[in-house]
Amino acid sequence: MNIRKQLILLTIFLSTTTLPVAAGPGHDHGDAAPVATGNSPKRQADGSVFLPKPAQRQLGVRTVMLKDGELPKALELSGRVVMDPNAGGKVQAIVAGRVTPGPRGLPLPGQKVSKGEVLAYVTPEVGGRTRSLAESRLQRLRELSDTVPRKMIEEAEAAVANEQLRAPVSGVIASASVVSGQVVDARETLFEIVNPERMVIEALAFDMAVASNIASATLAVGDKRVMLKLVGVARSLREQALPLTFRGEGVAMAQLALGQPVKIVVQTRDKVRGIAVPTAALMKNPANQTIVWVKTGPERFEPRPVTLEPLDGSTVALLSGVDSGQRVAVEAANLINQIR
Repeated sequence: MNIRKQLILLTIFLSTTTLPVAAGPGHDHGDAAPVATGNSPKRQADGSVFLPKPAQRQLGVRTVMLKDGELPKALELSGRVVMDPNAGGKVQAIVAGRVTPGPRGLPLPGQKVSKGEVLAYVTPEVGGRTRSLAESRLQRLRELSDTVPRKMIEEAEAAVANEQLRAPVSGVIASASVVSGQVVDARETLFEIVNPERMVIEALAFDMAVASNIASATLAVGDKRVMLKLVGVARSLREQALPLTFRGEGVAMAQLALGQPVKIVVQTRDKVRGIAVPTAALMKNPANQTIVWVKTGPERFEPRPVTLEPLDGSTVALLSGVDSGQRVAVEAANLINQIR
């Protein structure tokens, strides 16, 4: 093989072989981060979001297909949690006196009690000479029990006897406003007892026609929806509004507290045409408009401003901005909204 052929073979070998290259001093970049590819989630110039399939699975994105129909028109009422008179009660002192603990001590808020259980005692006629005179009179009457009527002895015993404060119902102590040794007045409320799974919601309706047009009502408690039943409509105005009483039952009601303000969604018998979606699909854009993310391609989501009306505590009716047959993100929509 002549020299010319050897040079040609050497050139081909060098052009097809990768040789290790060492960086010079001061040029070692260490473990540099890999260069970002065009396959990562990003916000497009038109406001849409490019979200690859692997990223969708990692974020847990879920979509639903929209379907329009006739939905019950709804409105929101402001209300508050009140005690069910058939499942709760108050413990009040009949006489003025000093409080002493019951057999299990003074109950604390959140403690379970049974109907008829003694919660505390009230010792009447606290201080001064009145009680000591009554006790001395009782002692004398007992010594003369053979000559005085039994009725006089019983009256004397009642004058110095401790009043027993008993639980009127079984439930949980909602509030306790007494400590050992406290002096209380007659008719003063010392304990409130409620059944946490049986609460009453009182709402105010400023439109008198609402009371006769209610088909159903719901209350959102956390991520759960509780069905409410209309049990009464007052016949007298309060603060220029008509009080409506709803009853709800279930474990979710135990998360509410007496006096807590709530929002009730009342569904009327009137209908409105729209598309029902979960409230988790609703987001806000930089202009503070309510939007949903519509999936327009396998890896593309577009924001669409919408108008809506409430349906219940967990769903709304979209009136404009989207069409039936489109797919909307209902899970991880907040994560899509944060992609920049």
